[in-house]
Amino acid sequence: MLAPNAPRVLIRTAATPADKDAAIREAAQLLVAAGCIDPAYEGSMLRREGVANTYLGHGVVIPHGMVDDRALVRESGLAVLQVPGGVAWHDGQDAHLVVAIAAQSDTHITILRRLTRLIQDEARLARLRTTQDPAEIAAALSEDAPAPGTAGPAADLPHAFTWTVDYPTGLHARPASAWVEAARGGSARIQVRHGAEVADVKNLIALLQLGLRTGDEAVISAEGEDAPAALARLKAVVTGLSAGEKAAAARAAEAAAKAAAPVAGWNPADPCRIVSGIGASPGLAIGPVHVLGPTEVVVPDEPEPLTSGGDRLHAALERTAAQLKALADDTGRRLGQADAGIFRAQSDLIADTDLITLACQLMVEGHGVAYAWHQAVDRMAGRLSALGNPVLAARAADLRDVGRRVLAQIDPALQSGHALPDRPCILLAPDLAPSDTAGLDPARVLGLATAQGGPTSHTAILARTLGIPSVVAAGGTLLALPAGATAILDGTTGRLYLDPSERDLVAARTWRDALRATQEEEARERGLPARTRDGHAVAIGANVNTPDQVPFALAQGAEGVGLMRTEFLFLERGDTPGEDDQYATYRAMLEALDGRPLIVRALDIGGDKQVPHLALPKEENPFLGVRGARLLLRRPDLMEPQLRALYRAAKECVPADAPAAKDAPLSIMFPMITSVPEVLALRQACERIRTEIGAPQVPLGIMIEVPAAAIQADALAAHCDFFSIGTNDLTQYALAIDRQNTELAPEADSLHPAVLRLVRMTCEGAARHGRFVGVCGGIAGDPFGAGLLAGLGVHELSMTPRDLPAVKARLRAASLADLKALAERACAQPDAAAVRALDRASPGTAEARP
Repeated sequence: MLAPNAPRVLIRTAATPADKDAAIREAAQLLVAAGCIDPAYEGSMLRREGVANTYLGHGVVIPHGMVDDRALVRESGLAVLQVPGGVAWHDGQDAHLVVAIAAQSDTHITILRRLTRLIQDEARLARLRTTQDPAEIAAALSEDAPAPGTAGPAADLPHAFTWTVDYPTGLHARPASAWVEAARGGSARIQVRHGAEVADVKNLIALLQLGLRTGDEAVISAEGEDAPAALARLKAVVTGLSAGEKAAAARAAEAAAKAAAPVAGWNPADPCRIVSGIGASPGLAIGPVHVLGPTEVVVPDEPEPLTSGGDRLHAALERTAAQLKALADDTGRRLGQADAGIFRAQSDLIADTDLITLACQLMVEGHGVAYAWHQAVDRMAGRLSALGNPVLAARAADLRDVGRRVLAQIDPALQSGHALPDRPCILLAPDLAPSDTAGLDPARVLGLATAQGGPTSHTAILARTLGIPSVVAAGGTLLALPAGATAILDGTTGRLYLDPSERDLVAARTWRDALRATQEEEARERGLPARTRDGHAVAIGANVNTPDQVPFALAQGAEGVGLMRTEFLFLERGDTPGEDDQYATYRAMLEALDGRPLIVRALDIGGDKQVPHLALPKEENPFLGVRGARLLLRRPDLMEPQLRALYRAAKECVPADAPAAKDAPLSIMFPMITSVPEVLALRQACERIRTEIGAPQVPLGIMIEVPAAAIQADALAAHCDFFSIGTNDLTQYALAIDRQNTELAPEADSLHPAVLRLVRMTCEGAARHGRFVGVCGGIAGDPFGAGLLAGLGVHELSMTPRDLPAVKARLRAASLADLKALAERACAQPDAAAVRALDRASPGTAEARP
């Protein structure tokens, strides 16, 4: 029935809708009948449910239309369906009060504020679910008085169990999020009490504010129809997390002990704090650290109508939630679901009704949306920080971080910026995009350490190109280091030493200077060929992506380009490059090399390289999906323009009497090959296009990146002109380790005997057909690794230009006979550590050089 004393508040008691859609339609029809909305607004309300969950909490839902359909609202109004029996809404949540909102002004903001206060008053909310008096419901939606506090001491609910916190780091965000998710799976009211403090288990911030530490006693209790079952489910989650939390703490302790152990290379003589990661770019850097974190911004208070302000906040929250979901998906794939939980917990933080209600209250008081949000986040984070628990202090930092994300969505002008200090520094950052790394000035950035990332990422590759000693995957503790503190960064061993003694600083400078002297000597001889003492020549190329990089590569001693990654043509622009654009690039590369060898890898998209403008379908495991040659054969619209561009360049720049094999001016190779039929199909496409254009033949090769290709190398070699081994991917697939997983990255070592044996198998298969074998993966640029590869039978090595002088010097200092013997010994070792141990007594190693 309608409430006669509540204009524009339409109430129907004892409703019995069949399902959620029926409830929304019934509420919408009340609004249509009252002239509040156009009939089409009903469809808008249903569409909203498809993109957002309107369940507010405690059986209260707030269906409303899409922002773009605001014009369909003729007059602000509310339609309330009281559903005593409940109606299923979302993920096991039942709705008892359906408050449909049609707003032209500030109605939805005001109602949200009132509802979030109302749901804190459980007794009154329970009455509203069954009352037959519409006026009582109308009054509850019209009052601005705060919800009454609980009188007397904190009391437990009828069904309860006592639990002693055994999580080593207490109740932090990830397990708390699991509690919240489990509690929200049912309609029972569940609370946790610690002493006199009580928190709703369905409220993440309230849980964290309890500040539960290991050893604390908590009483978890519930009431409601399904209370026993709900409590049992939650207890299973609470206790089930214990083993994982303890294991994580044990791994952290083990990692800390391992981080303090001596390494092959420079080691401090005196005690100091050590942060360990993965070496990504060799060298020793000494200087003050600068933490590149979000900078504080001044948020202006610019009031605006509550309707538009609320819409902006809602849209910003939706965009941020989508951003966090993408981060969680990506992190789950790269680092595992445990670390992905960080971003899921952040999603819970910004979805917290207390936080949103506080922001709405500040807007109602007359503040602008950006200012209100900023203040709400600051106050909530301040409460967490004030508890004196370091874990919760970190959660406060999480809240501020995700708060800044939302702030930037509200107003892009409030995006936090970064600035470097005036003096040279060692830069510490969560992570850097390749474009950020490429823009670093080596004169101002002495070294680089990131909390995330992997040694084979594009960021790490760019750091090596710039010659900046770098460490990646050093973990979140990196960002908590004090700015300005003196540190020593070793990009070879992957360590950062904080506040070293004066004696260690002197020793590190001596080591660094000796290393530089060795590098300068190698640089002076970089133009000499990589010919061993017994006369065996190894071809040396550079990994280069654009024509403007060629002069530097040649100056460093490159004899050609062993890998041109053409995916960068696609990754670095917002649309797909056409045939003419690609032709111009390939021709410029050939002209810059002036007859020297160029090996072009056909488009290698997929796995860790995704291109938004190609609109490729999302895959659960892209590394095992449609990537490389698989994609090219399925997408002739991508493959054929590239092949046409390459053959056009060959027609213009490759003479008829050009050298063949590894000395050919242009060669084309295809990535991610697993079978002979793939090779035959690709060769057929190449020959058809070459004939159409009238271009000369060029060598056609394949990448050996998966064990299947290495194992049947002899069969593949019958149909290929050459092989190029991508040791980064080959390692990943052979060892079943995602090379971007920071927890496992140290184990993804390309010098693992299994990988070396696959390389040897590839070389043996190629030799049966007289094909040459190159390597363009990471170990080609490691002097010791390069020697092993030459000993295994590899003919050509391609690497980052800055690695060229050291690799060439190492090969010149050895004999092929010695390298073959060393390679055989390496293949017989039990693990990668034992292989690397073979290098420690050799001249020119990290341990022996300075």
